Amino acid sequence: MTGRLGIDDVRPQISGRQHPAKAVVGEVVPVSALVWREGHDAVAATLNVTAPDSTTPTATTMTPEKFNQDAVHAVFVPDRVGTWAFRVDAWSDVFATWRNAVTKKLAAGQSEAELANDLAHGAELFDRAAAQTPEAEAGILRRAAADLRDRSLPLTGRVATGLGDDATAVLAAYPLRELLTHGPICEVKVERTKALFSNWYEFFPRSTGGRDAEGNPVHGTFATTAAALDRVKRMGFDTVYFPPIHPIGEINRKGRNNTLTPEPHDVGSPWAIGSKEGGHDAVHPALGTMDDFRAMVARAEELGIEVALDLALQAAPDHPWATEGRPFFTVLADGTIAYAENPPKKYQDIYPINFDNAPEEIYAEVLRVVTFWVENGVSTFRVDNPHTKPANFWEWLIAEVHRDHPEVIFLAEAFTRPARQYGLAKLGFSQSYSYFTWKTTKEELTEFMTDCVDNADIMRPNLFVNTPDILHESLQTGGRAMFAIRAALAATLSPLWGVYSGYELYEHVPVKPGSEEYLDSEKYELRPRDFEAALAAGDSLEPYLAKLNWIRGEQPALQQLRTLRFHEVDNEHVIAYSKTDPITGNAVFVVVNLDPRNVQEATVHVDYDVLGLPEAESYTVTDQVTGASYQWSEKNFVRLNPQLDVAHIFVLPTVPEERREALAYRELKDYRP
Repeated sequence: MTGRLGIDDVRPQISGRQHPAKAVVGEVVPVSALVWREGHDAVAATLNVTAPDSTTPTATTMTPEKFNQDAVHAVFVPDRVGTWAFRVDAWSDVFATWRNAVTKKLAAGQSEAELANDLAHGAELFDRAAAQTPEAEAGILRRAAADLRDRSLPLTGRVATGLGDDATAVLAAYPLRELLTHGPICEVKVERTKALFSNWYEFFPRSTGGRDAEGNPVHGTFATTAAALDRVKRMGFDTVYFPPIHPIGEINRKGRNNTLTPEPHDVGSPWAIGSKEGGHDAVHPALGTMDDFRAMVARAEELGIEVALDLALQAAPDHPWATEGRPFFTVLADGTIAYAENPPKKYQDIYPINFDNAPEEIYAEVLRVVTFWVENGVSTFRVDNPHTKPANFWEWLIAEVHRDHPEVIFLAEAFTRPARQYGLAKLGFSQSYSYFTWKTTKEELTEFMTDCVDNADIMRPNLFVNTPDILHESLQTGGRAMFAIRAALAATLSPLWGVYSGYELYEHVPVKPGSEEYLDSEKYELRPRDFEAALAAGDSLEPYLAKLNWIRGEQPALQQLRTLRFHEVDNEHVIAYSKTDPITGNAVFVVVNLDPRNVQEATVHVDYDVLGLPEAESYTVTDQVTGASYQWSEKNFVRLNPQLDVAHIFVLPTVPEERREALAYRELKDYRP
């Protein structure tokens, strides 16, 4: 039902308020709406925000947008984890209406007699406003009312106080609201800051054992994994993700490069979870014991690194769920259990779970497993193929976990269609894998990331440059400069990015032409790497990755998603974009050469309005990669040699405080249906 005043298009609002929008602690959350009414009287709006476990909202008068007089906006900054509520209220702004009428009539030269009703009405309004205003500020309002009634004063004198800055400021703080109309109550689920800003590094614990005297790979342990964390810290990564660390099935075990004929020494795929040695709540014996695992987690905590585990809901044929006869799987007509397939790929070593067979039992078992790992120090899960499991299951599981452990982060590994990718994010996933890996051109990157920004209330994209399953063609053929280009893009386009081990060594050989699978894939064998030798030989991208992570930590703008904006460049091989931090005013401008083989020159046009910066003839920018400073203006020449510097990451002058709020939202020049 429509209220006395119109309130439309309240944002953020997800699926008609069926799901909460997303935010993190300390993030500036933009709220906007369309408010309207009949006739010419002024209408205004108030944002009312209620924190978790509170019943008293904080009210903020919303600001009209510059290009759309019916649109209003405001921001709030949540300071704790939990579900926040907000409501936009519309109201008749009687003082704005009165001020507009009086100002126009004075400008038209109307007499005191012609303004008699306006003067009387104004005095009555100021009386009412004073009655609801704290005494310390009410005096100026009472004086305005008295002046409006004082016929001994000239006309300009009678209205001077009421139209003056002091009275206007008091009325802005304590507005007189008529025809107050409540909008719908909307929710925002606020998570801890690492749900939005984090640097991920993926490696296989079993590949950390090095080689023996004969050069053969040695199976890693949790102790060798703990030692490997020092290098992860050195590169500036704060989340380390491990593929499954559970016992690996022996039945139908895969050999090197996914063959069906394993050798006795083949270790199998860690995603073929479970054997006689245990299932999802056990660790592979070759890695160590649960005590060893907890010691490794403790070492990670000392280094400021969080351990993320893989939550892969599937089972090897010899998993206890299968051998004990749990009704978790699909039984075919011939009596066998269906293994996983993604034609033409076949996964004979994996049984997918059929969630419709025994949902209550399956749900309870998965919750038990997740809770087990949370109680053993894990607060982040990378969820394998969530789009192959029922949507209502994820909504239930995440809500159940967050009931007692709101700090837990769930990353959806969902390389799937947009409806399912965004749908999973709506159900509660904190982060999502994305299509970034396949976006390589300027047009593709701009369209993709603009969509991510427009949907920042729904999904947070984690831009992995590679994964054990994805070696994109651009990395196979683009040479070493392409590895730096993709890292620079991922680290600066999104506050979340990730790297799979071996990227810093420029690993780029596919198993066969046209495939995105690595040759000698680590999914099926041990892959010890000599990172230190490569670093000593100057044959490693590690220093550049460390530099990118250091820059991200130093520049709050790069820790934001909503404020990403693209700028005009006259070269299709060069992309330019900016980010700003609405709280500190930090502003960063990034220019990347997308061509890994050739020097590219371009003119970059800086949009001052987008950056919230006052126009100036020139200003100083400092490249965080090289330390060099330049004088920039609206139009700037850049030259990037991919063999030397693939990208500039400039720090701009700080955005003036009065312009920072506008950085958090996009002003709209047209009507929003």
